[in-house]
Amino acid sequence: MNNDTNEPVASTSKRNTNWEEPEIDPVSIGIMTSAQHTQNTKAAFLDESSFATLFPKYREKYLREIWPVVTKALEPHGIGCMLDLIHGSMSVRTTRKAWDPSMILKARDLIKLLSRGVPANQAIKVLDDAVFCDIIKIGNMVSSKEKFVKRRQRIVGPEGSTLKAIELLTSCYVLVQGNTVSVMGPARSLPEVRRIVTDCMRNIHPIYRIKELMIRRELAKDPKLADASWDRFLPKYKKRNLTTAEKTAKKRAKDAKEGAGVDEENPEAGPSKGKKVKKPYTPFPPPIQPRKVDIEMETGEYWLKPQVKKAKEEKEKLRKQLDTKAQRKAEKEKVYAAPVEVAEDTAEERVRKRKAEQMERLGGAREVSTENKRKKKKRKLEEISSDSE
Repeated sequence: MNNDTNEPVASTSKRNTNWEEPEIDPVSIGIMTSAQHTQNTKAAFLDESSFATLFPKYREKYLREIWPVVTKALEPHGIGCMLDLIHGSMSVRTTRKAWDPSMILKARDLIKLLSRGVPANQAIKVLDDAVFCDIIKIGNMVSSKEKFVKRRQRIVGPEGSTLKAIELLTSCYVLVQGNTVSVMGPARSLPEVRRIVTDCMRNIHPIYRIKELMIRRELAKDPKLADASWDRFLPKYKKRNLTTAEKTAKKRAKDAKEGAGVDEENPEAGPSKGKKVKKPYTPFPPPIQPRKVDIEMETGEYWLKPQVKKAKEEKEKLRKQLDTKAQRKAEKEKVYAAPVEVAEDTAEERVRKRKAEQMERLGGAREVSTENKRKKKKRKLEEISSDSE
């Protein structure tokens, strides 16, 4: 299309097209129907605009079957289309019969949707003024292939339940295919679907956004809340997946808070049991640990011949094997070790023990009785001495 013309060409997407009102003149506002175009040749484009896109090999058979339907849908708008099976591409271009500048952009979206696996009967709906499309690329959002497959499946949900919920809440058609997500619907809903998809690929489950959309849908029905803020009704979720820096900062803040609480309650008390005592800061680096070569020089192994060194290592290895073998053998023999048997007392020994216990009890009772007698005698002597005085 030639952009050097002084008169701008208006689009039909945001215009009132109620042609039944007599005061509206379509030609005066820059909009014409295909029938009116034949009567006004000044609306013909001065240059040709064209767009092309590639399609995968597996779509070739399907595109060949539905291409007459696509051609028939674009013909009333004056848009020509071509399917190149040799190079694997689709292209659209304006013709002399084209009268709407925005229709070439709609045709471009149509061939993009067809290349991404959208059925023809659904993709043709993008030619309507109220329907828009968005193709979201999700292939480079996740580095790991396993994570990518899991998160892409999370958008679809079990038996397609999550995808169906997104379509019902946003009034959009959503198709997850390969490394892209194709969306068709009203212009207001496309950013919502893009937000759900991108958040899901960043490990935020779609159920949180779906719940928020359900609440917004219910709040929109109340006319009293039309001008009010909805923040108090919307759910707020805390971030649980913290980075290493955030975890470290959180831990330091917690330790500082606990340390301040201990100092206020009992500043003289030492550190509680189970907690690590923080070492005082020193500007000097820690001592350098000796290398393996240094240790070998101290023990004299460094100057040994390779044969002697190898023989010594084999000897040490054999010793460790023998120790391990002996230890395992001892553990196995523990199972078969005979338990310690305690011999039962004979009848005579039991009688002797019983008599000894009786004598001990009688001896203790006699000692208690003699002690009581001494105390009574002492108390009487004290009473007599006090009376004589």
